Amino acid sequence: MLTELSIRNLAVIEHVHIRFKAGFHVLTGETGAGKSIIIDALTLIVGGRGSSDLVRYGADKAEIEAMFDLPALHPVWHTLTSLGIEADPGEHLLIRREITASGKSSSRINGQLVNLTMLRETGEWLVNIHGQHEHQSLLDVEEHIHSLDLFADAEIRSAKKAYQTSYDTYMKLQKDLRELQETSKQALQMLDLYRFQIDELSSAKLKVGEDEALIEEKRKLANAEKLYQSSSEAYDLLYATNRGLDAANKAVARLQEIVQLDPGTLSPLLEQAQSAYYQLEDAAYQLRDYRDGIEFNPARLDFIEQRLDTISTLRRKYGENIQEMLAYLDKIKREVDTIENKDEHIRKLEDQLAKEEKQLGIAAVDLSNIRKGIAQQLAAQIEIELRDLQMERTQFRVQVEQILDERGIEANGNKVRFSREGIDQVEFLMAPNPGEPLRGLSKIASGGELSRIMLAMKTIFARTDQIPVLVFDEVDTGVSGRAAQAIAEKMSALSASCQVFSITHLPQVASFADVHFYIRKEVDQERTFTRVQDLPESGQIEELARMLGGVEVTETTLHHAGEMLAMARNKKSRV
Repeated sequence: MLTELSIRNLAVIEHVHIRFKAGFHVLTGETGAGKSIIIDALTLIVGGRGSSDLVRYGADKAEIEAMFDLPALHPVWHTLTSLGIEADPGEHLLIRREITASGKSSSRINGQLVNLTMLRETGEWLVNIHGQHEHQSLLDVEEHIHSLDLFADAEIRSAKKAYQTSYDTYMKLQKDLRELQETSKQALQMLDLYRFQIDELSSAKLKVGEDEALIEEKRKLANAEKLYQSSSEAYDLLYATNRGLDAANKAVARLQEIVQLDPGTLSPLLEQAQSAYYQLEDAAYQLRDYRDGIEFNPARLDFIEQRLDTISTLRRKYGENIQEMLAYLDKIKREVDTIENKDEHIRKLEDQLAKEEKQLGIAAVDLSNIRKGIAQQLAAQIEIELRDLQMERTQFRVQVEQILDERGIEANGNKVRFSREGIDQVEFLMAPNPGEPLRGLSKIASGGELSRIMLAMKTIFARTDQIPVLVFDEVDTGVSGRAAQAIAEKMSALSASCQVFSITHLPQVASFADVHFYIRKEVDQERTFTRVQDLPESGQIEELARMLGGVEVTETTLHHAGEMLAMARNKKSRV
C-alpha cells in the first residue's frame, strides 16, 4: 500500500506530508481547494507527463515523493529487477519525481535514476487512477475489447500472442509482396547501374582489414633504408664489434671468480648478469634476422600505393570502410536478383502469404472462441456487481462478433475483417429496465449508470490485477440518493482487497471513509496555500454536515451527519 506522500511546490501546494493507512480514504473540500492536485502528484509518481505549469509560482522545482509497503511476492519487484533497478522486497519502495521551472523532469526509484518509460512500467503495478474522463472509454466501442482481454489476461495471453505473432508475419509478407509488385520502371533502369557497381566492387576483390595491412606494409617499405641502417648499427654495437656482448661476458667471468668469497651478496648479482648477457645475445640475433629480412622493393611499394588509391576511390562511392562496401555489394546483388527474377519471387511470396493466412485464420478463431467464453463470465460478474449498486434489474452482455469483409481473412468459412487485436468486435450492451432490448452503452447509459458500471469493472479487475492502490477522482458525479449509498458501500468493500482513495462531493461516500482528509485553501500575505487535515471523528461530522447543508452548518445538519457516520460504521462492522 501507499504509506506516505510528500509534495513540495506543486501548483498551490507549498508543502504537505501525508501518512496513509490501509482501507478506504476519502478526500473532500470545496471546489478549487486542491483535492485533484493530490491525484496529480500520484499521477506524476507513476509516470504521468509533467510540465513547468505544475511548478508553484516562484519556486525552482516541484518535488513529489511516495513510499510504498508491498509484499515480497508482488509483481513490481520482478519488474524492477528486469529494469536493472536494485530493490529489496524486505524494504519499502521509494519513488521520487522532480519537475523544474524550465520543464525538465527527473525520476528516481530507491535513489536510482530512471527514465519516464521505466517509471511508467513500474507505476503500472502500483496505482490505478480512474477519473471522470474514463467514463468516456465505456462509450468508445474500440476500447471494449481491451477491457475484455484485461479481464481474461491469464486465459487469453498465449492465444493472443500466437495470433499477433502470425499477424505480424502476415503483414510483413503482404508489405514485401506489395512492394515487389509495385517495382517501378525506375527500379528496372537501375539494373545497369547496379551491374556496373557489382562489377567494380567484385573485380576489386576486397578483403576486410586489407587496407590497414597495406598501410602498415607501405610504412615499412617506404622506410626500408633507415630501418636497415639503424638495425645494422644496433647489431654491430651488440655483437659484431664484440663491444657490447664482450664487456657483459667479461663482467660475468669476474663475478664467477669472486662469488665464492661472498656468495650471499654476489650470487644474485651473478644470476642477473648472466641473464642480462643471454638477453643481449638473443636481442643481437633477432636484430640480425630483422635486418636480413628487410625488403627493398620499389615495385611492391608502387603496387601498394595503387591498391590503396583504388580502395580510397571505392570508399568515396560505397562506404566508410571495406566492411561497409562489402555489405553494399551484398545488398545490390540481392536487389538485382529480385528485379531479374521478380516473377519467381512474387510466386514464392504469394505461396508463403497463402500459408500464413491459413495459419492466421486458425489462430484468430482460437482467440475468438476464448473471448466468447470469457465474455459470458465477465457479463455475469458485472451483473452481480451492478445488483449491489442499485442496478439489480439491469441486463448486461458482452457481445463478441465478427464483421464480414471480402478483403479480410478466412475464418469459419467466411472472410472477416481483422486487425492486430484479432477478428472480433467487442461491445458492451445493456438493458437497464425489464422488457427493453439490449443496446449499446452510448445510446442509453446515463452518467450515473456509467459511473456504476465502471466501478463494477474496477471491483472485478481489482481481484486479479494485484495493483495495491486504486484512486477514484469524482467518479460519483451524477449519482445521488440510494445509488450514492451503494457506491460508497462498494468502495468500502473494495478497500478490503486494496487501498482505495476517493475524491468526492457526496456525503454518503465520505461517511464510509476509514480515513478522511479535508483539503482547504488559505490565503496568507497574498499567496495561496493548500492544507491537508486528517479529520478526527468530530471533524468528520462537521465536514459531513457541511456537505449536507452547504455553507451553513446547523444543529440539524450536525445531527444528521452524526447519524450518517454511525450508520456507515454499523454497516461496515456487519460486513
